[in-house]
Amino acid sequence: MTECIRFAVVAILLSLTVIVNCSEEESTGDMSKRVVPTINKAEEFEQKLPGFLNSNKTLCVLLDYDGTLAALCDNPNNTVMDPELEKNLHCLAKNPKVFMAVISGRGLKDVEGKVGIKNITYAGNHGIEIQSPDGSRQDYQLPANVQKSYKSLVDELNKKLNKNGAWVEDKKVSLTYHYRDTASELVEQQKQEAIEIIKRHGFSANQAHAAIEAKPPVNWNKGEAALLILKNNFGNDWQSKTSVVFAGDDTTDEDAMRSLQGIGKSFRVATDPKIETYADFRLPRQELVHDLIRWLCNHSCQS
Repeated sequence: MTECIRFAVVAILLSLTVIVNCSEEESTGDMSKRVVPTINKAEEFEQKLPGFLNSNKTLCVLLDYDGTLAALCDNPNNTVMDPELEKNLHCLAKNPKVFMAVISGRGLKDVEGKVGIKNITYAGNHGIEIQSPDGSRQDYQLPANVQKSYKSLVDELNKKLNKNGAWVEDKKVSLTYHYRDTASELVEQQKQEAIEIIKRHGFSANQAHAAIEAKPPVNWNKGEAALLILKNNFGNDWQSKTSVVFAGDDTTDEDAMRSLQGIGKSFRVATDPKIETYADFRLPRQELVHDLIRWLCNHSCQS
């Protein structure tokens, strides 16, 4: 009889383990990259997202800048937003039922100057720098040894690879090595050498559009920044109070898309129809971001 009881207890415990594991899987959802549906025209936002914009919740619009709000340029200093898009962004920012943040790989003051909208949250350097609408800052503090390594990294890249049209964009805590203007026969060699130098200094090297981004070796990214921004503004129960939209075009934006997967709706700007992403939808053209913002603006004005 004792053996039967022991067997029954073990069976019950195993059953409970299975139930817990299944619950965990259901709560976390499918956190893998995959090929996602494409939105090709303006009217498809409403068609494919019926009822998502709940008027009882605050609409939180989180956006990347380069390649998302502004088309990519050979020189990042030359990027500008489309006038109509800028107008609709201002419309959203003024709406008391809308919260807006721009989370960029650029330095904070750089992206703030490019967007130029007051009373919104800005995050620069992939979320390491965060500035609230009132001007207060909540930056992620890099360890002293990482700051020292960063200075050495910038110096070495400038000394060895600031040539043939390539240059180093120093953003004080992270950098971007641009090679868009480098002759095609020289690109691969210089790119690989840049990656080697970046990794040797302990930084991660991420492929961007005709560039390599060097990020510090810390557990912080656009996803962590997005969650912190939402928590700071709406509390620990922000999910029940908000409808979150995120749009981005680059590999670093995938961190935010992953963090928001199953919670909000995110959009990856990408021409590749087979790209795998954590986003919910693919936008094959940057101009479709204009349609997304217009749709959000029109809905928020009606609610």
